[in-house]
Amino acid sequence: MASRIHEKFWQEKKMTHQQQLYNKIVHVKIRWSLLEKKVSIFRDFFRFLWERILSCSLGKKPVRYRRLSQSSTSSSTSMEALESGKMVQEQLTTSYISNGFDDDSSDSDLVSLKISLLGDCQIGKTSFVIKYVGDEQEKRSLQMKGLNLMDKTLFVTGARIACRLWDVGGDRRSFDQVPIACKDAVAILFMFDLTSRCTLNSVIGWYTEARKWNQTAIPILIGTKFDDFVQLPPDIQWTVITQARAYARAMEATLFFSSATHNINVNKIFKFIMAKLFNLPWTVERNLTIGEPIIDF
Repeated sequence: MASRIHEKFWQEKKMTHQQQLYNKIVHVKIRWSLLEKKVSIFRDFFRFLWERILSCSLGKKPVRYRRLSQSSTSSSTSMEALESGKMVQEQLTTSYISNGFDDDSSDSDLVSLKISLLGDCQIGKTSFVIKYVGDEQEKRSLQMKGLNLMDKTLFVTGARIACRLWDVGGDRRSFDQVPIACKDAVAILFMFDLTSRCTLNSVIGWYTEARKWNQTAIPILIGTKFDDFVQLPPDIQWTVITQARAYARAMEATLFFSSATHNINVNKIFKFIMAKLFNLPWTVERNLTIGEPIIDF
């Protein structure tokens, strides 16, 4: 009888201990949930505050995109327009709202995208962006130390795509801008000059720094100045191609060779990003032919 009472006592004590442990786990989960909500609120607040600071740094008012009319254009047609650079219902004008918010709150079709560009100085990042957004948007760019922000508004499959391109300066001091440029970006373009192998070697450093702040963005490795590169001897071209492909594989990135001067693969790169993000019916074709702009994945 005593043994049964003793056994029952320990069973009850064990159950009590388990219940206490369960309550502690639930309590911890609740505390973490509340903490995550608080962090999310503070993150959104500081993100909004930082954007306002950026906007005010040059005395400009916050930029908002005007609403585009609806269209029944199909996905395939929109993607063809993307590649040619003549966007369906493309609208490059912007409206400046004094309070930073559009009075028309019906923005259900607006998709905001952030794309970052990283790489050394003098490799053609800014020329690449200007070729894509156009000269008019380049005049409206927001510039500050180590950063150059440009916008492009697209209309694809019934939705407005508001792209903001964050061009980070290429000097080492610009590393301080990498966290804000890469955080929340949907794609990061790692760029180098095809005629300068040292800029290709620097890509690993830019990639390592960027991945500290963003693990999910689509990585794309881009070699610029293909028009100059194609004039080099074939053996040098092959060496650069081999190294760039090895880097792209290590980064799990798609490799593009481009030229802003001749608009080679500029629009195609952004078309590729849109297709990946929105699962649009378009795939890029691989090209490993020396003397032609390389595309590898």
